[in-house]
Amino acid sequence: MLLTTSARSAKIRSTISSNTVRKLVPSSALASRNITNATAVIERQPLRTLVTAQRKPLFDKILIANRGEIACRVIRTAKRLGIKTVAVYSDVESNALHVRMADEAYCIGPAPSAMSYLRADKIIEVAHETGAQAIHPGYGFLSENAAFAGRLASEGLVFIGPPASAIRSMGSKSESKDIMIAANVPCVPGYHGEAQDTETLLKAASSMGYPVLIKAVLGGGGKGMRIVRSADEFPEALESARREAIKAFGDDRVLVETYIERPRHVEVQVFGDMMGNVVSLWERDCSVQRRHQKIIEEAPAPGLAQDIRADLSAKAVAAAKAVNYVGAGTVEFIFDNDTQKFYFMEMNTRLQVEHPITEMITGQDLVEWQLEVASGNPLPLMQSEIPLLGHAFEARIYAENPRNNFLPDVGPLLHLSTPLPATNLRLEQGFEQGSNIEVYYDPMIAKLVTHGRDRTEALRVLRKALQEYKVVGVSTNIEFLHSLAAHPAFIGGEVETGFIAKHHDTLFPDLSHTAPEIFALAAMFLAIRDRPSVTTHSSPWSSLGGKRFGGEPYERFITLQTDAQGLPTTVRLAPTASDTFDVTVSTPSGETAFSSVNASLLDATTLYSVINGTRLHTTIVSQPPPPTPPMTSILTATAERLHLFFDGHKTTLLLPAPKWLQEKGNAAFKAAKGGIRAPMPSLVVDVKVSPGDTVEKGQVVVILESMKTETLLRADNAGVVKSVGCKKGEMVEEGKELVDIIFEESPSS
Repeated sequence: MLLTTSARSAKIRSTISSNTVRKLVPSSALASRNITNATAVIERQPLRTLVTAQRKPLFDKILIANRGEIACRVIRTAKRLGIKTVAVYSDVESNALHVRMADEAYCIGPAPSAMSYLRADKIIEVAHETGAQAIHPGYGFLSENAAFAGRLASEGLVFIGPPASAIRSMGSKSESKDIMIAANVPCVPGYHGEAQDTETLLKAASSMGYPVLIKAVLGGGGKGMRIVRSADEFPEALESARREAIKAFGDDRVLVETYIERPRHVEVQVFGDMMGNVVSLWERDCSVQRRHQKIIEEAPAPGLAQDIRADLSAKAVAAAKAVNYVGAGTVEFIFDNDTQKFYFMEMNTRLQVEHPITEMITGQDLVEWQLEVASGNPLPLMQSEIPLLGHAFEARIYAENPRNNFLPDVGPLLHLSTPLPATNLRLEQGFEQGSNIEVYYDPMIAKLVTHGRDRTEALRVLRKALQEYKVVGVSTNIEFLHSLAAHPAFIGGEVETGFIAKHHDTLFPDLSHTAPEIFALAAMFLAIRDRPSVTTHSSPWSSLGGKRFGGEPYERFITLQTDAQGLPTTVRLAPTASDTFDVTVSTPSGETAFSSVNASLLDATTLYSVINGTRLHTTIVSQPPPPTPPMTSILTATAERLHLFFDGHKTTLLLPAPKWLQEKGNAAFKAAKGGIRAPMPSLVVDVKVSPGDTVEKGQVVVILESMKTETLLRADNAGVVKSVGCKKGEMVEEGKELVDIIFEESPSS
């Protein structure tokens, strides 16, 4: 629960003896796991208070130059403080949640961010037209753009963030490392020079020894970053990193550093004001990542000794003071698990995605802090007043398929059911049921934030909440996050950035077996859904129950499949009374019978049943076949999908279309055998082949970009390019044939 400034002061006064504050110093004996249960050391000193006459008023109206959950997050705090809000949006988000939450909203351009959310001129124009006094950039987009921050000052607008000089200094990874070295903050050994030719960079990498890490000079969020393990890999990795960096940051310069094999990502939340005060609001661990991007974070970091924790905070404060930092910032460190040493990595000069977990362990509203500082007021609390309360986790809910290398997904949120917020559970989201996840933006749907008295409790709350989170319409990482939160190594705090690769097999268990109960539940759902509804008028037909005209029992046979390659499963349903069935599930491995199963639909998506003596409430959501299916499989193109949420897991079953409909489309699918198709709506970054070219198995033929992520499409087998159906810079739909290859031999199925 977040506390207002006045509520925080009252709470401090009521819980601490007169004219004293509580300075939290975690006990070294408890620092590894239960550090927040440590006995606090009380130091007597005057309680700092803000003199009302000296306090400057907050803004009357602000503009949020962002979208999604962070825009909603800023709007909520602004409303609570009585500040009017102005939202901006692109053509495809006219009905977005942040648009509806704001007091005013204005369209600033087409969907691509370069034509809307990155248009500083349009954003400034809207700010002037609406009378907004300040602009909150959120994160991403213009949040770390020094030119934008500087321009706002010249336009008479306040940038709710650090000064342009700090953004400029810390935005350059090479310059920031020079500043940190001068401030006695340890840095990772590497090449940070101006020369950017491939030969110089390759020579630097070879002199360090592999593996090395290529990083964009102005990078962040894993963009423009590549791990290279040999000299042979270096040129292609460098080209890819540069290409991604120029698109994300408008600058293709890179640096090369020694790659630490067993690192942790530990970062410190810092805050500065215009009076020169800088504080640390403790650290976060963000080690578990995919594609160099965080998916689960926690605060405080587990397993850190007290002296290391204190040193981290001290170095982070020193880093912020070195650039006269103002506002919210995060100093990120690489922590070497093997040596227990840490090194400065970068400073993010903005509010981080994972800021809610810091709010949970401190009881502070960091957006309110931003508004106070940007208005010219001192920090709401000084270092000795900042509490450390329990433990918190944040899980990022993404539209992506973890079993397909975390490939992002797009589409409508056909069904969305979330856990209920509570004092120990926050849900930060920017989408509702019916919203569309667009190809143009980051695929994050929401952030699930939990809090507990210690790490064990917070993690237990997170696991339960993830089981209650249900999404249909796009692939998500929800089940993967639950597997992660339930993994023994994660429960034990054994975190590192290579966690997913290290525990891949246990994080991705075999899902080939589907319990017979799931087929039975799906079949009963279909039978009850499809039977004619009985009107209030008496009908002789409604009394027939499960009987045919001749008095014979009525039976229904339903065929279901788990995927396009799976063998069909047949379910026999025999009604024995009203809402009661005998069910027989016939799989390739045998039959399973369920007798006298009571079942009924409580609503359109909830099946109540009593099966094997167990009462169940199962969420089942039907998804019709797409109107323009991708040319991948005739079955998946024409089948209805049933999404079942059972025992904490989501299972998708296919209800095949009639045979005549499948046969009608077979010819078209056979003709598409050698085609390489877009896995999702994407921008064509580059086309590597031309008609007549010979390609080898695994050769890159097309490079796509979707949701800020590059995807390399490779030839399934050796062959000759028959035709190319796309060009560089083109937007392509999911399923579009990009390259047709005549294979020398059929690729294995």
